[in-house]
Amino acid sequence: MSTATTAGRAQGARSDRKQPDRLLLFTTVLLCGAGLVMVTSASTAFAYTQHQSAFYYAERQAVWMAIGFVALFVLSRIDYRRLRPLAPAGAVAAALLMLLVLVPHLGVTVNGARRWFDAGPLGTFQPSELGKLAFAVYIAHWIDKHSSYIGDFQKTFVPFAAMLAGVLVLLMLERDLGTSVVVVAIFVSAYWAGGGRVRHMVFLVAALGLGFVALTLLESYRMARLTAFLNPLADPLGTGFQATQSIYGLASGGWFGVGIGHSIEKYGWLPEAHTDFIFAIVGEETGLVGTTLIMLGFLFFTLRGYRASLRAPDRFGVGLAAAITTWIAFEALLNMATVTNTLPITGVPLPFFSYGGTALATTLAAVGVLLSIARSGTGSSLGRTDEAFDRWRRNRRAPVSGNRRRPSVSR
Repeated sequence: MSTATTAGRAQGARSDRKQPDRLLLFTTVLLCGAGLVMVTSASTAFAYTQHQSAFYYAERQAVWMAIGFVALFVLSRIDYRRLRPLAPAGAVAAALLMLLVLVPHLGVTVNGARRWFDAGPLGTFQPSELGKLAFAVYIAHWIDKHSSYIGDFQKTFVPFAAMLAGVLVLLMLERDLGTSVVVVAIFVSAYWAGGGRVRHMVFLVAALGLGFVALTLLESYRMARLTAFLNPLADPLGTGFQATQSIYGLASGGWFGVGIGHSIEKYGWLPEAHTDFIFAIVGEETGLVGTTLIMLGFLFFTLRGYRASLRAPDRFGVGLAAAITTWIAFEALLNMATVTNTLPITGVPLPFFSYGGTALATTLAAVGVLLSIARSGTGSSLGRTDEAFDRWRRNRRAPVSGNRRRPSVSR
């Protein structure tokens, strides 16, 4: 065998070897790095006041980030299909943890909501964050398992809606409306990617929308948030205080911001400055340029995630990648909309940025699964005969130019 032939085969083997989505990984690293810098800056005053250490929250965020990246690299190297046998057990375990957190003396209550376990020196542990990944894996597995009759209302849609309702009941008992909205996005995106009917999803979203409105009207604190959203300046020192201070922080940043570490709002003016409202501190310290770069980063992450979904080799991978990407993108969109007072306050964190160890570690683990799907992906969308499934991943460009033309009568 000639040297040229051997070299050609070696080069072909290298090209056939699946490569990770380096752009997706690089974007994640950049967002996490920027997030750690902003958590450090936004939390210094509050950390020193509460714990006599300016870096109390930054150190814990760094530890959780390290745990998250270990999970990311491990899961990115494992074939995502190996998660399927664990999907039912993972979903049940997450649901049980969400139940246990409601037990007195086990769960930690903060601001009237019981959503956390005490994690000792690492802060708190929130089971619903872990549940996002567990439920995403399970629902993608379940939809693939029932793919032969995915469009049937009674056989698939009713059980699907019942499972979603069960998860939402747990979240409502925890008084966690924000996570409920994100979980709905996870379930619906997986159902759509798996070939679910549009009219079923429209019916489901409409019914859930009415339910969320009813819950808002029945709970006084949610009604106060809605009132503050409609006109935060009507009570700038009361119900509209957080929204007003958030807008002040964004506005004071101008084009280029006041500089990293020079925020005024973080000195007790803006509640939750290092958690749910960290995007306001980003705007104050880095200005419109900084917030635009972050939004572009999330946009690019979303595009790479959906690209992985479109190129996944099987229905399970398509649904799981779509669910994870929608979860992170939708959560970021909700948080930014809340901080800019485009939507009422929902308590949703900004992925990779907001302080919260469980949320950060779980999100990075989910990115690891997404990278595994991207590594296993085909060069282009697979051609399939399943019309419902093809709505999500249809190949819009025929490999042969002549195939794009409609067949005509022979001349």
